[in-house]
Amino acid sequence: MSETARRWGIVGGGILGMRLAGKLAEGGDHVVLIESAPALGGLAGAWTIGGVTWDRHYHVILRSDQHVLDLLQELGLRHEIRWARARTGFCAGGRLHSLSSSLDFLRSPLLGPLEKLRLAATILRASRIRDGRTLERVPASSWLIRWSGKATFQRIWLPLLRAKLGDGYRAASAAFVWAAIARMYAARRTGMKREEFGFVAGGYSRVLGMFEKRIREVGVKIHLGRAVRLVRRAGARWAVECTDGGSEEFDRVVVTIPAPEAARLCPDLTQDERRIRKETRYQGILCASLLSGTPLSEFYITYITDSGLPFGAVIEMSALTGREFFEGQSLVYLPRYVASDDPAFGMSDAEIAAQFLPALERIYPRFRRSDVSAFRVSRVRHVFAIPVLEYSRLLPPIRTSMPGLFIVNSAHIVNGTLNVNETLALAERVLPELKA
Repeated sequence: MSETARRWGIVGGGILGMRLAGKLAEGGDHVVLIESAPALGGLAGAWTIGGVTWDRHYHVILRSDQHVLDLLQELGLRHEIRWARARTGFCAGGRLHSLSSSLDFLRSPLLGPLEKLRLAATILRASRIRDGRTLERVPASSWLIRWSGKATFQRIWLPLLRAKLGDGYRAASAAFVWAAIARMYAARRTGMKREEFGFVAGGYSRVLGMFEKRIREVGVKIHLGRAVRLVRRAGARWAVECTDGGSEEFDRVVVTIPAPEAARLCPDLTQDERRIRKETRYQGILCASLLSGTPLSEFYITYITDSGLPFGAVIEMSALTGREFFEGQSLVYLPRYVASDDPAFGMSDAEIAAQFLPALERIYPRFRRSDVSAFRVSRVRHVFAIPVLEYSRLLPPIRTSMPGLFIVNSAHIVNGTLNVNETLALAERVLPELKA
């Protein structure tokens, strides 16, 4: 390490913080990565349910996810990716309908011939837009109703929006729809005519284990289980103070946690800098995982169009991966996207199970709640920022008014959807600004 090497503190050990820490250390700087959880990974992290270790939230790899593929290549894991066909279903009127292929789409009773034509035209139109910023001035619902019609919006688009944004879809711009369609089309342009998703045996637990090993090898010092209390000026440097009483000083600090939390940690920010971050509207999630002795369906993901159900989609991971990784059981995710201050965050796992499992029985007649061997709920208040109207204009800069203090997080994924690939791309995009 050279005498001119800078000392960096990275607050937040998710994928973004890990990538930034590794790249800065590779450049010869001294880097300390501080994470409040007992393990790295953030939203991509793994946990154990019923003796099975897998992702805490559902993740897959697309063939167009070049940043993920590059990382797996660096970690020696790219050859371990397994690809499988992903089947998609819709639950409408108490019945399951497949929309896994063009033929399924043509046969589907959910839409009439004209509605199907308008839906296809909407997707084609969005796929040809090269800059999603032009759509930031238009509400997502208005744009979709204009191009697809009210019936198609209610039967197809609204369930898709609610599955990802909950009631936050009302505030989202059409750029969110464009970003989702663009990612889908990028995967198709890789040459696959059918939708395939990839995964690594062991899930992100294996990926993150190798990733942590890699960044330690390049010199990153990692503090786990240390919650940061304050990031404040200390003369010409920055002090990162932890709740356990420990404190370290750095030349530069990068805070990668959600914007409202970052505003709370950094008292030296101006009033306007704190306000704009506190006002960033985030979507939260209650994501239940369960292990069942009975498979639910052939679909990897089933979108819910019927009202009155407590979750927006059913993701049966084992329908994609097979049941071999889950001790012969089916692993199912039931996501419910809510506002970050929703009272549901105060519900216990048992209370959520009492809502979710009867709803599953309504959708899948052969499923019984007695089939469930384990049930566990992940609660995250700040998952991703809702792409509201004029989102790019409202987004705070990464470089703050305080020299040496940077704040970057998933809110800086502009005109994209939150996933591991976009997070890695964000890290690559901001590195030159951090090093300047």
